[in-house]
Amino acid sequence: MRHTLLVLALVPALMLPLAAVAHGFSDTDKINGAVRVEAGQQAGDVSTVNGGVHIGDGAVIQKASTVNGVVDLGDKVQAREIDTVNGAITVGSSSHVSGTIEAVNGAIHLGKNADVTGKTSNVNGVISLDGAHVGGGLETVSGDILVGANSRVEGGILVDKPGGMFNFNSNNRKPRVVIGPHTVVQGTLEFRREVVLQVSSSAQIGQVIGATPISFSGDQP
Repeated sequence: MRHTLLVLALVPALMLPLAAVAHGFSDTDKINGAVRVEAGQQAGDVSTVNGGVHIGDGAVIQKASTVNGVVDLGDKVQAREIDTVNGAITVGSSSHVSGTIEAVNGAIHLGKNADVTGKTSNVNGVISLDGAHVGGGLETVSGDILVGANSRVEGGILVDKPGGMFNFNSNNRKPRVVIGPHTVVQGTLEFRREVVLQVSSSAQIGQVIGATPISFSGDQP
C-alpha cells in the first residue's frame, strides 16, 4: 500500500514536464536577428541579441527579452515577463503580463486594457498607459510617466534620482509625470528628484512625497 501511495503521489510531478512539452513551450535564443512567435502560437522563453522580439496576437509565452532591440506584443497576448536593454516595449490591447516589465534606455507603452501584475519600470524613456492596469507600481529615473485616461495603478509611482551606473543620465531636465482623467493611482507617489507633476482634477491618487501636484481639467494638461 505504501508503494502504491508513493507512485500515486509522484504521478502529478512526472506529468508536469510532459505537459510543458505537450503545450509546445520551447525556448528560442538568437543572436543578430529578430525572433517571431506567430499569432495564436505558444512558446517558452524567447530572446535575442541585436534584434527585435515580435509576439503575434493571442500568443502565449513565458518570457520575452532582447538586447539592442524592441519587444512588441500584439493584442491578447499572455506572458510572464518582458525585458529589454536599449529598446522599446509595446504591449497590445487586452494583453496580460503576470510578472514584471523592465526596460533600460527604452520607452514602454501599455495598450488599452493591458494588464501587468508586477512592476513596470525603466531608466530612460516614456512610460505610457492607455487605459491600462499595472498592479506593481511604476518606476523610472529619467523618463516621463504618462498615466492615460481610465488607467489604474497599484503600488504607487517612484521617480528615483540618478546614481551609480546611471549617473550618465543626470541632466537638468525635469521628468514629467501626468496623471490623466478618471485614473486611479493607489500607493505613494514618491519623487527623489525634481519633477513636473500634473494631475487631472478627476483622478484619484495616494500620498505625494517630493513634489507639488499641479491640477488640470480636460483631456490633458
